[in-house]
Amino acid sequence: MPSDSTETDGYVLTHTMFRIKDPERSLVFYRDVLGFRLVTRLDFDAARFSLYFLQPRGHADQADGSLADTFSRAGLLELTHNWGTEADDTEMHSGNTDPKGFGHICVAVPDIEAACARFDRLGVTFQKRLGEGGMKEIAFIRDPDGYWIEIVQPDLMPGLVGDNRR
Repeated sequence: MPSDSTETDGYVLTHTMFRIKDPERSLVFYRDVLGFRLVTRLDFDAARFSLYFLQPRGHADQADGSLADTFSRAGLLELTHNWGTEADDTEMHSGNTDPKGFGHICVAVPDIEAACARFDRLGVTFQKRLGEGGMKEIAFIRDPDGYWIEIVQPDLMPGLVGDNRR
């Protein structure tokens, strides 16, 4: 049921969090493969974990790295590293395995064919390549911890989804 209340004005979805095992490996992936930049790093020595907040490099409105900015800015990715998990052989739960829950994040690119060719050159793991499955105009890649990242080209979406908006 839609709400006309103004009580939630100013609410912002600021970030999505992934747990990671190896910060260097993940930071290299998100920086070099997807063009994100590190905005803020927070280390919690007593609790033995670190938070890495990333933003797509192409944002016109760049984050300034302050805590107020980090926790009010829309569209950040938070990578959480619990110290010592590097040697843990358990896999991260991507949400696309049972039990199902969280599924993926999505990154829009201006030219999906060029982006996918670049991902191939970089040795990125594909979950679903262009041309596969029922939605042939999108791809899914996997980050170093197995999280799925949907890759879309915005101007192809009307042909893909049609007029399914309600």
